[in-house]
Amino acid sequence: MKMTKSTQFWGIVPAAGVGKRMNANCPKQYLPLSTQNLENLTVACTVIEQTLHRLIFADIFERIVVAISADDAYWPDLPISTHTKILCAQGGKERADSVLNALHALDGIANADDWVLVHDAARPCITKEDIHLLISTLREDDVGGILALSSHDTLKEVHGNHIISTLDRNVIWRALTPQMFRYGLLKKALEASQGSDAVTDEASALEMQGFTPRIVEGRSDNIKITRPEDLSLAQFYLTKQHSTTPNP
Repeated sequence: MKMTKSTQFWGIVPAAGVGKRMNANCPKQYLPLSTQNLENLTVACTVIEQTLHRLIFADIFERIVVAISADDAYWPDLPISTHTKILCAQGGKERADSVLNALHALDGIANADDWVLVHDAARPCITKEDIHLLISTLREDDVGGILALSSHDTLKEVHGNHIISTLDRNVIWRALTPQMFRYGLLKKALEASQGSDAVTDEASALEMQGFTPRIVEGRSDNIKITRPEDLSLAQFYLTKQHSTTPNP
C-alpha cells in the first residue's frame, strides 16, 4: 500500500493509567517536570504536557487523541487540554482498551490507510528526530512498525527465583513508542484481540493477527517513566537535549 498525498497522520496517547509503581500522590503523567521552551526559558509543566508538546512540535499530526480516565480530575486543569490539535477519548481498563477507544474517536475522520502513531504519555523525552525517522522509514509499508532498542544486557529467563536459561540477546529488542500502524489495520487487530492479556502494546495485537511489524532503532534517551528514579533521569535527558539542539 503506497502513501498518497491525502494520507494523514494521527497521534494517540493512552493516559488513563495510575502508575502504581511511582508511589506518588497523583498519576505519573501529572508529575512535574521543568524544561526549556523554544525561547530557552525554564518553565514548569507536567509529564504529559511535555510529551504532548513534543508530539505537537513534530508538526505532522492532524490531531492527537488523548485517552483520559472518566474520573480524571487533573486533565481539565491543564492548558494543553484545550489545544486545537488535541481531542479526548475515554480511557479504558487496559492500555489496549484506551487505544481502541481513541481509534473509535477517529471514526469518520481518519481513513483506513492513514497512519496512527501511538505514544506513551510517560515518554516525555521523545524527539522530533525519532518521530520523523519512524515515519520516513515506514511510510511506504503496508503494516507499520515500532521504535525499539537492541538489547545490550545478558538476559535470563526466570521461573520463581531461579534462572532457567540465558536468552540470545542478539534477537531481543526493547519496544519503545511511538508505534506506527495503518488506522484500519490497527483498529481491526485491537478489536479482534479484546480481552487478551497477551496484548501489551499495539505491535503485539498485529502479531496475533499474523503480521510482522518492522523495527526502527530509536534513541536510548526515549525512556518511560515507571519508577520514582526515572523522573530525575527524564529531567536530565530533557536538559541535555535542550543543551545540544534547540529543536528536540
